[in-house]
Amino acid sequence: MGGNELNYINQAFDTNWIAPLGPNVNEFEKAISRYLGAGTHVAALSSGTAAIHLGLLMLGVGKGDEVICQSFTFSASANPIVYLGAKPVFIDSEEKTWNMSPTLLEEAIVNRIKHGIKPKAILAVHLYGMPYNIQEITNIANKYDIPVLEDSAEALGSEYYGIKCGTFGDIGILSFNGNKIITTSGGGALVTNNKTIKEKAIFLSTQARDEAPHYQHSHIGYNYRMSNVVAGIGRGQMEILDDRVKARRANYNFYKKELEGFDQISFLEEPTGYFSNRWLTCIVTSSYELREKIRLTLHEEDIESRPLWKPLHLQPVFSSCTAFTNGVSEKLFNTGLCLPSGSNLSEDDLKSVTHLIKKSLMS
Repeated sequence: MGGNELNYINQAFDTNWIAPLGPNVNEFEKAISRYLGAGTHVAALSSGTAAIHLGLLMLGVGKGDEVICQSFTFSASANPIVYLGAKPVFIDSEEKTWNMSPTLLEEAIVNRIKHGIKPKAILAVHLYGMPYNIQEITNIANKYDIPVLEDSAEALGSEYYGIKCGTFGDIGILSFNGNKIITTSGGGALVTNNKTIKEKAIFLSTQARDEAPHYQHSHIGYNYRMSNVVAGIGRGQMEILDDRVKARRANYNFYKKELEGFDQISFLEEPTGYFSNRWLTCIVTSSYELREKIRLTLHEEDIESRPLWKPLHLQPVFSSCTAFTNGVSEKLFNTGLCLPSGSNLSEDDLKSVTHLIKKSLMS
């Protein structure tokens, strides 16, 4: 926490604004909009998953449709596709960013059109804070007239050629879950440059109640609006977002400086024009065995690390889905490790982690 969060929470209690609307929600949305840049409209919601669900609805996704989805990501990216009765089509990664491969994306679109099913949307993810290949993905999406839902759950504060992530897709989403670069404990947001889409998202997220003196409903709605209390946390967090990005990038720089001399491991570099918030610092090892050796060495000292995401096309729940693969994400899953990356890590903490990693590499 940065310090002012409790002040905003107390304001909610002092003014009795506890419901899922109120001054904190409005000001939190404005703060996000200012941060992302002119022309953005933001709807604060209960989670990033809720934002993806509503975003897909806005893009017209429904039962029987296909949605192209990055495979190398958390399941929350794909689950809302299934909520709507649609089917995910998974795309493997490129090595440059670890995100959706433009080559496989176009291959998949051509294949699905050939089979009589034009994908309804593309769900691209900025993984671990690294922007996806925005120019190429956007060009392909425009070529085939398919909208993009930009999953920026892990990328608030990241940029592509000076423009904030979350603003490139037809609709963007953010997450403020407890593990994100800033948090509202649980929460998310839908981002759009279309005020009408924001208003529709708010309408659907508050049970789709029609204008009437009684409760009347012409659409199915959802209980997805952020509460005024947790939005107070968000207001305080926005005030220190740049500090959090700075801290996460400092973690990455420390790890890289200490460990780049070992040829058994490598780091994901920023391509020209890319700026990552370095939400998590990740390494790739030379083998599964070495990855596990490092992970277990840290675990013995009660230091948590974690393998990179298991690709969704390898998950049991999605085993029947169509996938276009090249082996990149599976290799990253088998050899990659997320290192401790909290914004409050001290230099002594980082030294402890790197000492144990070096010990594993040299033993």
